Amino acid sequence: MRRTTVLRTAVSAGLLVSAATLGLTQAAADEAPATSSPSASRAPASSALISAMRRDLGLTEKQATARLSQEATARAVERTAKRKAGASYGGSWFDAKSGRLVVALTKATSRAAVEATGAKVTLVKHSERQLDATMKRLDALDAPAGVSSWHVDPKSSSVVVDVVSPHKSDNDVQAFVDRARAAGPVTVRETASAPSTFAAGTVGGDPYYTGNVRCSIGFSVYGGFVTAGHCGQAGAGVSGWDGSYIGNFQGSSFPDNDYAWVNVGSGWWTVPVVLGWGTVSDQLVRGSGEAPIGASICRSGSTSHWHCGNVLAKNETVNYSQGAVHQMTKTSVCAEPGDSGGSFISGDQAQGVTSGGWGNCSSGGETWYQPINEILNRYGLTLHTA
Repeated sequence: MRRTTVLRTAVSAGLLVSAATLGLTQAAADEAPATSSPSASRAPASSALISAMRRDLGLTEKQATARLSQEATARAVERTAKRKAGASYGGSWFDAKSGRLVVALTKATSRAAVEATGAKVTLVKHSERQLDATMKRLDALDAPAGVSSWHVDPKSSSVVVDVVSPHKSDNDVQAFVDRARAAGPVTVRETASAPSTFAAGTVGGDPYYTGNVRCSIGFSVYGGFVTAGHCGQAGAGVSGWDGSYIGNFQGSSFPDNDYAWVNVGSGWWTVPVVLGWGTVSDQLVRGSGEAPIGASICRSGSTSHWHCGNVLAKNETVNYSQGAVHQMTKTSVCAEPGDSGGSFISGDQAQGVTSGGWGNCSSGGETWYQPINEILNRYGLTLHTA
């Protein structure tokens, strides 16, 4: 099944949210400053967020609290460990069993320096630089509909190419796989289905409308909010949950990227909040420190509301029917049409805006998001934080 943009009409019921809750936040650098990350000593989340993690990740309250604290530490360790690893850096991920960051190295010479940061070390064959070069070569190829996505996977020290199971034997899929393997270290895996985009005050997860399409607000920035690019083109007008005018798309990119930002006026305002939809309390946004692979993450959207899962992969190219979108992050969180543009958050750190996926929140699935710091950097925006 070829991925397509899924649109929701503006007549969806049950989506009205109090105007007093309007608001959302965002940060303005490709790599967020250290001050954006929560300190290990601060409580990592509200009791309601802990409850959501217990429901979606099967954790006890103690396990969920400990994991959020460990993930906050891993975010801080990741940047230092990467610097210590130098050219031998092969990527990193959070290991939920040990509660520590794992750093892949191609040479043991920097092992002691990396371990001194608190990270675990594993030796791999290929550096991140080599894998990124392979990824770039694959991005230059034309992919058929039966190829779902591809991403750098530090655990396998390869670029993983996902093909849709019913199309794995198609001639054009096999031809793409052959070209991919010639480009560098590649691992081919199968996926059950192909993803589609989830289009359907300015609080993260709240609905907004452009024409007859409903999408979801991502994060408030000073002067507006960020969302998915496939939800509207630059200049398109935007209305809120109550039908009143909010502003216009000031910038939009899709495909290649899937991000946009909308200015806010006409009595609307921004706040550093992501909606919990009654499942959890509304969440404050305090920064945009990037969560590592393996970390827990939650999503807020105007259709399926609040759900949690794990970060599965980064720097993934997703092959939508409208064209490839690059540098996406894949998660095990479910989503549905109308959730497009909504908030992905880890603890109190903004992560990105919902792009697309496959499946739903009844049977499960996977969802991709466009990382927040790239959007902020692209448009020179500043995340509204608490």
